[in-house]
Amino acid sequence: MSDLFSASGLSEGAPQPLADKLRPQSLDEVVGQDHLLGPDGTLKRMLEAGRLSSIIFWGPPGVGKTTIARLLAKETDLEFEAISAIFSGVKDLRAAFDRAENRRSMGKGTLLFVDEIHRFNKAQQDGFLPFVEKGVVTLVGATTENPSFEINGALLSRCQVLVLKRLETPSLETLVQRAEEAEGRPLPVEPKAREALLDMADGDGRYMLNLVEQVYTFAGKGKALTVEQMSSALQKRAPAYDKSGEGHYNLISALHKSVRGSDPDAAMYWFARMLEGGEDPRFIARRLVVMASEDIGLADPTAMMVAGEAARAFERLGEPEGLIPLAHCVVHLATAPKSNASYMALKMARRAARETGSLMPPKHILNAPTGMMKDQGYGDGYIYDHDTEEGVSGQDYFPDEMDRQKFYVPTGRGREKPIVERMKYIADIRARHRKG
Repeated sequence: MSDLFSASGLSEGAPQPLADKLRPQSLDEVVGQDHLLGPDGTLKRMLEAGRLSSIIFWGPPGVGKTTIARLLAKETDLEFEAISAIFSGVKDLRAAFDRAENRRSMGKGTLLFVDEIHRFNKAQQDGFLPFVEKGVVTLVGATTENPSFEINGALLSRCQVLVLKRLETPSLETLVQRAEEAEGRPLPVEPKAREALLDMADGDGRYMLNLVEQVYTFAGKGKALTVEQMSSALQKRAPAYDKSGEGHYNLISALHKSVRGSDPDAAMYWFARMLEGGEDPRFIARRLVVMASEDIGLADPTAMMVAGEAARAFERLGEPEGLIPLAHCVVHLATAPKSNASYMALKMARRAARETGSLMPPKHILNAPTGMMKDQGYGDGYIYDHDTEEGVSGQDYFPDEMDRQKFYVPTGRGREKPIVERMKYIADIRARHRKG
């Protein structure tokens, strides 16, 4: 052990971060991942069966991915070797595989832990395949990104994806209690400040322990800190949110589905979450316009106008005032009657257009600007709708070779209710025209 410290330029008595000091020494000490490590957990069953497959750990920061990988190596008597995709390249991978092959020749297996594995490109990820297939390494990759999007299908098919959860309050409280035991004294904060501290961690155990360490340092041997005193000393962690990654799509999906589900409170929450995460409000504004048309449509035609005006208002006002019309829009869309009839009509019409190819319009609705076109029958029999008593001729406008289709089916909700009646009225006129 002393060789390790001296090699790094440290003495054995060098200060050690609390998070490292309290790192679990067995899988039983890992908190918050009972679905994997409990009696019926996936990893527990693997270990009991004596077969540890290659794994991709997917989860937020600070929930134990590295720790569990290290302990799995210990439990299975595998040599633990760790690399980071941020700092490693092809040369480092090659060296790691060479070391693993040497160990294998001496009867020793290797658990290769790859942190941030999604940061390796396709060619680098492909490089793992032969070594995983031959059993030279048991691969344990860690990623905060959705493996479906970030890990090659070939590599993903050879690994089991296990999802690690953000730590809930009881698990974070367990970590605080362990810190108190290690420090030999209670955390010097008032009860409400303790609750606030757990909230500040946002499910990240490592960050939780870093905050605890800061509290001990700041408070010293003085009185317990109030919420205000603690907040002034510590900085709340920004919510986990990757504007270009899965968090971006998860939260806009949550906002969209809350609007579609007519829940203004949930919609406002997800709108605020995106703003707090640093999302560009212009992106949200564009998505609100889409929601207004896709999910509300003619059930409330004003929704599209509100969304468009909210987007323009933000462009004119900027932040923070421009967020108010966007919030107004979120509430309007969430509380509006819903119809996706126009959206579905577009999808069905495009499918029909692809299937029917280049059918010509019927001749009676073609213009005839030349004599030759008139001789060909262009425009023959066309009835000018405004000249009819009902204002609707009832003629057919589909190609002659195509049966009449029904794409737009109004829901009868909101302002689509009179449209249903109007469409029935027109259908009756069309039926009379066909009979006549």
